[in-house]
Order: sequence, then structure tokens, then C-alpha cells
Amino acid sequence: MTKPAETDQLLHLVIGGELRHLDAPVFRDLSKVEFVGAFPNYEEARKAWKARAQATVDNAHMRFFILHAHRMIDPRGDAPADHAH
Repeated sequence: MTKPAETDQLLHLVIGGELRHLDAPVFRDLSKVEFVGAFPNYEEARKAWKARAQATVDNAHMRFFILHAHRMIDPRGDAPADHAH
């Protein structure tokens, strides 16, 4: 069995918390948003998401989300190329 290359990692984050309303993903209190974890692929993130979502099923306002962090990371940095710091 071969070890996967480091580039095979597709970073996913799982976060969640109580929403203000059921029809919009706006958290009631950002200071209480829960960071469930960082995962190397969607499958692992989904397992964590499902476990945490099922544990809070009694609160209709609790929602957990999988963020595809690998799509948001810019290896060139956040600043535009013409911006010097």
C-alpha cells in the first residue's frame, strides 16, 4: 500500500452553531461558532459533520457546514500583486 502524496490533501473545515433564522446561514453569536475540525478530504469532513449534526438534532437552529477550504486558499497570498506591504 502506498502512502498518498501531500498534494492529495483537499482541506475541508467543519464549523457550526446556532442560526438566527432557519432560512439563512447567519449565526446568532459568532463568538459561539464551533470549530469541529480540519480534515484532509470531503469524506472525512462529512463523517465529522454528520456526527456533530446528529448530536445536536434536538435544536432546530443548530447547523453545521463543510467549508471547502482548499478552494479558498490562494497560494499567492491575499494581497493583490500591485499592493506592497
